[in-house]
Amino acid sequence: MNSKIIANGILRALGIILAIALVLYFLYQIQSVIVYIAVAAVISLVGRPIVLFLRRKLKFNNTIAVIVTMVLLVGLFIGLIGLFIPLVAEQGQNLALLDIDQLQVNIQDLYNQVVSYFEFKNIDVEQSIKDSGLLSKLDFAYIPEFLNNLVSGLGSFSIGLFSVLFITFFFLKDSQLFENGIMTFIPSGNETKTRRSFNTIKDLLSRYFVGLIFQILILFIIYTIVLLIFGINNAVVIAFLCALLNLVPYVGPLISGFLMLLLSMSSNLGESFSEVILPKTTYVMIGFIFAQLVDNFFSQPFIFSKSVKSHPLEIFLVIVIAGILFGIVGMIVAVPTYTAIKVILKEFLSENKVVKKLTKDL
Repeated sequence: MNSKIIANGILRALGIILAIALVLYFLYQIQSVIVYIAVAAVISLVGRPIVLFLRRKLKFNNTIAVIVTMVLLVGLFIGLIGLFIPLVAEQGQNLALLDIDQLQVNIQDLYNQVVSYFEFKNIDVEQSIKDSGLLSKLDFAYIPEFLNNLVSGLGSFSIGLFSVLFITFFFLKDSQLFENGIMTFIPSGNETKTRRSFNTIKDLLSRYFVGLIFQILILFIIYTIVLLIFGINNAVVIAFLCALLNLVPYVGPLISGFLMLLLSMSSNLGESFSEVILPKTTYVMIGFIFAQLVDNFFSQPFIFSKSVKSHPLEIFLVIVIAGILFGIVGMIVAVPTYTAIKVILKEFLSENKVVKKLTKDL
């Protein structure tokens, strides 16, 4: 009898493991669809305040409010494309027709000027750079190939864009659609708390993502003004890319700073390093640091305290831990995930002392 029970237990455990493996394999195979749903969920959270405003203040029908919101979001997206595509296309054409030899000559000239400048300051950097063989490893012929691959990926992007817009429309039209799907797996005694948690999470994350848009907008404006003042080519594109990179906490600003430094220097190739390139790049980086100070001491604390109602130090620790465990992706999703967990804990473990302390502001 005992052996039969043990055998049944082993078979049941193997069945559960096999079922979990199949589910994980299935999720892996449809990962693109999961990404579409996740992106659509974020967009619907951003658009949700607009829908609520149109319904409550302007008395729009739900479907009309959703259609107007989608038109506004799509119009904003098309506006961004209309703003950046001509500039990117112009640069792409320039790179496609690029004289690779001339580009290498210009960069070699910039290199010589940098070395000469530092030698004048009694800093010998030439030998160490030569030993690394950095310049010999650069292959500029990959630039046109990269652009060709980028164009070939536009087809997949268009399919993904249509899928995201389609899913977003129904998420906005029926705000309970995603919630009802999850509620089918919730035990019968916890529906009320779960629905209350969903409503709180949607409100907090809507404010959080809208706050992120304003954060990027503030950085974009400051970057654009700085780059335009000092005559950097394609200032709008550089400012947008650098502002967008700030979505990655802590790591993004470092990458955007390096990118702005590199593009600021490369936009003045052929000019004097000590008289033109170095002063312009220095002023641009001072402007970049100013923008980061505004972001760190104004934008981010305001967003975290007003949207997700968490202390900046608390958010910092969560992001660092998520980055250690899950890398860049973990850092990006750390704040929304942590906010959702806090709301759920408050609903289901409200009497716990630690939970009370963490969720006192929710």
